[in-house]
Amino acid sequence: MKLGFIGGGNMAYAIAGGVLAAELCSEKDIFVSDPNTEALKKFKKMGVSGKESNGNALQGDYIILAVKPFVLPGVLADLKAQYANKIKDKVFITIAAGVEISAIKEALGYDAKIVRIMPNTPAMALCGMSVIAAEHMPTTPEEFSQVVNIFRAVGRIEILPESLLNSVIAVSGSSPAYVFMMIEAMADAAVRDGISRQSAYLLAAQSVMGAAKLMLETGKHPGELKDMVCSPKGTTIEAVKRLEECGFRSAIMAAMQACTEKADSM
Repeated sequence: MKLGFIGGGNMAYAIAGGVLAAELCSEKDIFVSDPNTEALKKFKKMGVSGKESNGNALQGDYIILAVKPFVLPGVLADLKAQYANKIKDKVFITIAAGVEISAIKEALGYDAKIVRIMPNTPAMALCGMSVIAAEHMPTTPEEFSQVVNIFRAVGRIEILPESLLNSVIAVSGSSPAYVFMMIEAMADAAVRDGISRQSAYLLAAQSVMGAAKLMLETGKHPGELKDMVCSPKGTTIEAVKRLEECGFRSAIMAAMQACTEKADSM
């Protein structure tokens, strides 16, 4: 497999690293395009070809459009204007929030093969969650299988209708930020009680990771697992009571609604 990236940011770097670790291709089969030469340096240290021109990425058979939503229209216009003869047989994978497949097809041509995916930043630790839009799959099972393999190399995948992808942004794309805020708050409270900052971050982060792993591996409802920690008249139920008084769950739901509404408006 030959893989191209238009955009050399953190997500592109994470995916490239995951693909190499999974031995889906070698360094010589990855091609990165980014006008920022500083961004390309980390790829060159990896042994990956990095150039400023979008044409470099088009050496790949699968092209990941790893740019911000406001940058994407300019990239698509450049591809159509300068490389129309090269884009016909490529599979384009967009990870831009809020940009629908139909808009990319309109820009590149309605016969273009587009897959829309929403990954998240834990892909950088090969523990990401990527959601693939079920619509407009590439024409062959082999092509789709390769797309799945790329993102499975950096975590788990799920396939959902494109109409749900803005909600996906709220529940998995943006949610690591909410979790980091919670970890930071937990660590601050621990530091207040005398635990060192380094130990506080370790205790909080490992507990969050362990709780998530326990739920995924047991398949138990989160409420059931919460109840397992809450002993009668114990410390945990007292903390849960205070969280409820402070609107913990409703605050998260409101934040996610705001996130989805923002994605809808983009």
